[in-house]
Amino acid sequence: MKRFRFIAVLVILVMFVACGKSGPGGVKKLYYPDWWQEQNASEYVNTYGMATKVSQTTSYDAAYANAMLQAAQYVETYVKGMVKNYEEEAGVNDPQVLALTSKVVKTVSDAKFENAMVTKQETIVGEDNRYQTFVRVSIPKEAVNKNMLNQIKNEEALYNQFKASQAFDELEVEVEKYDK
Repeated sequence: MKRFRFIAVLVILVMFVACGKSGPGGVKKLYYPDWWQEQNASEYVNTYGMATKVSQTTSYDAAYANAMLQAAQYVETYVKGMVKNYEEEAGVNDPQVLALTSKVVKTVSDAKFENAMVTKQETIVGEDNRYQTFVRVSIPKEAVNKNMLNQIKNEEALYNQFKASQAFDELEVEVEKYDK
């Protein structure tokens, strides 16, 4: 009986130790620098990028590229998306249903910024010896506003061109009526 109690207590201790290692619900908090996502300068727009790579240089380059992409997305973004659902049933006596859902999203941005500068950067080395870099790029608001204004002017010019071609088409139809 004493041996049974000893084994029972040992099994319970092993279970507590095994369950206690993962923490509360197995949740692990991710690291971000304390300056991450701050917008504290009124004359600048701060954009942020993060990347994890095997090389410190490529980690920095990718983080910088992600920050600049975020800046370009402030100005203008083209998004295309597609969702496909596919379901097939095969078999006679015991049919088997095969289902597939695929989702594709493509985002394209285009912008040109002057005087953009990296104002904060931090690189850490993870347990897997990969470099994780966080970058903050500050872009003068006047550069962002200039980009937005150019986009608006381009859209307005395209709209005016469209309306002019529509009016020309209508005029052409009217002229053809008199030619008959």
